Amino acid sequence: MPLFNKVAIIGVGLIGGSLGLDIKKRGLAHEVVGVSRHKKSIDLALKRRAIDRGSLSLSIIKGADLVIFAAPVNTIINLRKAINKYISKSCIVTDVGGTKNAISNSLEGVFPAYIGSHPLAGSEKRGIANASLGVFDGSLCVLTLGKHKVSSASLKKIKEMWHKLGARTIILTPKDHDKYLAFASHLPHVIAYSLIDSVPKKALKFSAKGLKDTTRIASSDPLLWSDILLTNSGNLLMAINSFENSLKKIKSAVKDNNAKALRKILSQSKTKRDLVE
Repeated sequence: MPLFNKVAIIGVGLIGGSLGLDIKKRGLAHEVVGVSRHKKSIDLALKRRAIDRGSLSLSIIKGADLVIFAAPVNTIINLRKAINKYISKSCIVTDVGGTKNAISNSLEGVFPAYIGSHPLAGSEKRGIANASLGVFDGSLCVLTLGKHKVSSASLKKIKEMWHKLGARTIILTPKDHDKYLAFASHLPHVIAYSLIDSVPKKALKFSAKGLKDTTRIASSDPLLWSDILLTNSGNLLMAINSFENSLKKIKSAVKDNNAKALRKILSQSKTKRDLVE
């Protein structure tokens, strides 16, 4: 039996489209509708059967018992009042934004059944053309609960949805989410963007797997990521400071031709990297 009657996805891009495909494939809703600013995205989402109906107008979400924001952070925040006109207070609202404190502070006072979601899945690609089934299989989805109390029934439904999509779930406060993800996600993107920026164009033709692997996420959507970085600036700056200190240690060892110190740094880093699954 479906978990939801009508699911509305705001933003049918990579993640929103993948959610639609999986929700429909796994029979988690009687109907999935999508909203986009671009008619081409709606048309392709319909063609790929990621949604049952789509529109450029938010009015299509009326009657939904689950609304999923799958858009850049500031877009999510800016749409909250417009969305609220079309849904009931009992409607569960979630989002897949990359930061949570700013979103939670804006949404939880508007939507009584708001629960943040952040599936740690996807890719550097964008758009409904790159959406696919099984994106969330084996992934971790961070659920966030703010200051407002949410019913246990709503939380149970959201957890069950993510589990049926193949993800494990963990619950954090929005502040803790942003603190941890500043290091685990946001900093790596900053480093990837900075790294590729530092490579001279003439050297790019010599790029091998190392450079390609470490800068892959620099192909991510600049609009999406500028929102994420700026709405978690405090935590991100601490993470950048930590990275700069680590880089200074390597720079100092190289400058001093200190092989012993360099090997120690590299060995410690390797040991920590090997802990990552």
